[in-house]
Amino acid sequence: MPAVSGKKLFVGPRFRRIRQQLGLSQTQIAEGLGISPSYVNLIERNQRPVTAQILLRLAETYDLDLRDLATADEDRFFAELNEIFSDPLFRQIDVPKQELRDLAELCPGVTHALQRLYAAYAEARQGETLAAAQMADRDVGTRYEANPVERVRELIEANRNYFPELEQAAETLRDELNVPAEGLYAALAARLREKHSIQTRIMPVDVMRETLRRFDRHRRQLLISELVDPPGRAFQLAFQLGLGECAQHLETIIGRAGPLDDAPRRLFRITLANYFAAAVMMPYPAFLAAAEALNYDIHVLAQRFNSGFEQVCHRLTTLQRPNARGIPFFLLRVDNAGNVSKRFSSGTFPFSKFGGTCPLWNVHSTFDTPDRLLKQVIELSDGTRYFSIAQMVRRPVAPHPLPQPRFAIGLGCEIRHAARLVYASGLDLEKTEGTPIGVNCRLCERENCAQRAEPPITRTLILDETTRRVSSFAFSNAREL
Repeated sequence: MPAVSGKKLFVGPRFRRIRQQLGLSQTQIAEGLGISPSYVNLIERNQRPVTAQILLRLAETYDLDLRDLATADEDRFFAELNEIFSDPLFRQIDVPKQELRDLAELCPGVTHALQRLYAAYAEARQGETLAAAQMADRDVGTRYEANPVERVRELIEANRNYFPELEQAAETLRDELNVPAEGLYAALAARLREKHSIQTRIMPVDVMRETLRRFDRHRRQLLISELVDPPGRAFQLAFQLGLGECAQHLETIIGRAGPLDDAPRRLFRITLANYFAAAVMMPYPAFLAAAEALNYDIHVLAQRFNSGFEQVCHRLTTLQRPNARGIPFFLLRVDNAGNVSKRFSSGTFPFSKFGGTCPLWNVHSTFDTPDRLLKQVIELSDGTRYFSIAQMVRRPVAPHPLPQPRFAIGLGCEIRHAARLVYASGLDLEKTEGTPIGVNCRLCERENCAQRAEPPITRTLILDETTRRVSSFAFSNAREL
């Protein structure tokens, strides 16, 4: 946010998004700020200004960082719009960057619509789905639905990966169970048996084959493969409880998302039940207190809460409760071919929605050093610096001769938060040189990069048979219009 003074600010869309992310009605936030609900309504419609005093009261009441309020969503939306309008499709349209930033700030709904439209166009063009056939169908009853995975990712981002109803339900369940982490599996199995008449059975791999968990509705049995490790077993039991005991919460959250086709609706429900399971294994107050006390030592947190490395990293991205916030982390999971299977951000990291990641980010190097946790300061082309850690994980165990699944987990935060991490101990973060990376090759305009896989789509490719450069691609400094 701008510096606190007597200046009046018209920030209606931003104010509304903050309120919605906090899960508050206009009446509730009005009570918290000591103003009338009608005034809140006028603020959100940009018909009344927000004074610096109200912004200060907002930050103090709900433990919000004014710098985060200024840039978090707008920067992410701007980065996504910039990626879309860098496509050659818009080569003849010169859209000033300031117009894109204004659109991201003032019209987030339009920004979201453009993202979905471009995603549909990209899928149709690449032939990854049946989108082309659907969109070509002139039957007015045919409706295109975006990739369910991307749609659910958008919903998670819209909620900053924080769902207060599920957090409270998970805390209530842990209070009722009243067991330490090492006793959680037995307590969850007893809860399923006594309250839901569901028996839990650990089954041989030759029975389960490629299935890790299966709920047999007819026999009321939850079957879990012996390949699943202890943290995974507890997680699967908590997931099953989430589907049963939090059904109303799940439907309420899904209902807030608006109309959804069957596939994204089902995937969103599964994602929310997974969120609940993690919150049961790592209850918010205890987990946040331990994370702060341990300076976010992931391996110790995993031991204390009987969880896996990836589970802990994922949980760290959800610590955005008003008045009790953790570090705003971002998380990425990739395989050794560079395919992104997870990306979450409670901060401002500009993940690419329509491409891979930068090979200079050492998250990819973990496959060469499987037993080491790697640290890195990275710097984007706009000068923004981040601190990240990365480690390879194996999951689950695979019977011979099947290959062992391997993924790299990257976890990071803005450089201003890094001093709170045990992994940054002894580093002079101000003097440490950041590795220059890009969002991905197609959007990165850094020259002479030996790792470049394709030229930037915003520049003109230069082809010269007399010269061989470090980079496989040379391009002009002038942007294409």
